[in-house]
Amino acid sequence: MTNPTQDTHCTPAKKPTTVKIKICGMKYPENILEIAALQPDYMGFIFWEKSARYFDGVLPELPKSIQKTGVFVQETIPNILQKVNQYHLQAVQLHGNESVAYCTELQKTLPKNIQIIKVFSVLETFDFNALKPFEPLCDYFLFDTKGKLPGGNGTSFDWKMLENYPSTKPFFLSGGIGLDQMDAVSKILKTKLPVYAIDVNSKFETEPALKNKSRCLEAINTLNTYQHTNHKK
Repeated sequence: MTNPTQDTHCTPAKKPTTVKIKICGMKYPENILEIAALQPDYMGFIFWEKSARYFDGVLPELPKSIQKTGVFVQETIPNILQKVNQYHLQAVQLHGNESVAYCTELQKTLPKNIQIIKVFSVLETFDFNALKPFEPLCDYFLFDTKGKLPGGNGTSFDWKMLENYPSTKPFFLSGGIGLDQMDAVSKILKTKLPVYAIDVNSKFETEPALKNKSRCLEAINTLNTYQHTNHKK
């Protein structure tokens, strides 16, 4: 699997030919290398101290094809920039209630080759019109389930809500996705929705932040098999 090279923010609004996979909430060096060997497109590292998956260790060298993503919750922009430089991140994921003004300042501050992913937590009452002012300020949206914590709650939202998605901005689909949701994932990929990536976390763990390699491999293989079959049709 390969990743597009981006020279500027704001990815062209088009449906990707192959969906990417992001494995988030990595923490332990040996497990990081084990999962990196599977060649996911993105790996997520959570820099929010209240998370059970909080990362503050040594990040081993990863294949260049993997986009290292820092996950932040209401973090200061200088601290985000420090983590980007310290860990050589390729993407920044905003998982709090960051404002338009905040995202505008962050976009100006970050190097242009750093992807910005803005997360929106979804309930039945979510207003998709809230997305519009963020469209020019990020490369991707990410839709997760609104829960007690900013992420990693292990629950899904009703994906039928995405039928009301008014934008062409590519997005990550998240929220309690496990192997038992792969059929549902395959169905949403058949739609015209600009699903850019599938984001997995808690359903692929043996304990918080410790990912199960065989489950992750099965997810990657299932997505690849589905897409290969679908492109042949």
